[in-house]
Amino acid sequence: MAIRYSTVAQAHEVDQILALQEVNHRDHIDPASAARDGFTSVRHEHEVLKAMNLARPSVVAWSGAELAGYCLMMPREFADRVPILEPMFQLLDTLSWRGEALSSNPRWFVMGQVCVAKAYRGMGVFDGMYHHLRDTYRSAYDFVVTEISQRNPRSLRAHQRVGFERLHVYPDPSTGEVWEMVVWDWRSA
Repeated sequence: MAIRYSTVAQAHEVDQILALQEVNHRDHIDPASAARDGFTSVRHEHEVLKAMNLARPSVVAWSGAELAGYCLMMPREFADRVPILEPMFQLLDTLSWRGEALSSNPRWFVMGQVCVAKAYRGMGVFDGMYHHLRDTYRSAYDFVVTEISQRNPRSLRAHQRVGFERLHVYPDPSTGEVWEMVVWDWRSA
């Protein structure tokens, strides 16, 4: 089955992303399935996700008319629009990548979330979306940053396979959950 990669171009695509996000949210997946298959951690509000996609369209993967996956491009100006992610952005402003403070470098953004529909896992969709993301935004950005729960080993392995490197590891002070911040530097990719 052929997978087609593109960026969000129509309003109804945001609805499809939110539906896939909800099905894969950690609140709806048992711990064994979450460890094996991965999970989403954040629920984006419709209007915020719509605005994010107007500013910088996210990457989507399609099998015919069915959404096979999404890769949310989250410009830094949206840091205060997703409250659960504000501590991550605050922490990022204290870190450096390859000797340069992130707070003073405008050429990076956050991967707001990546998800592959269950029927399309193990088919290269994850890698395909990230490569389409790089091809789409490489002229404007040097690298992308995201964070992954250590309880999500599938996602950690997949990000490493694509080319992400560890930036920082920290426990969330309110939940104790351990997060790995990772960077995919497109200058060397």
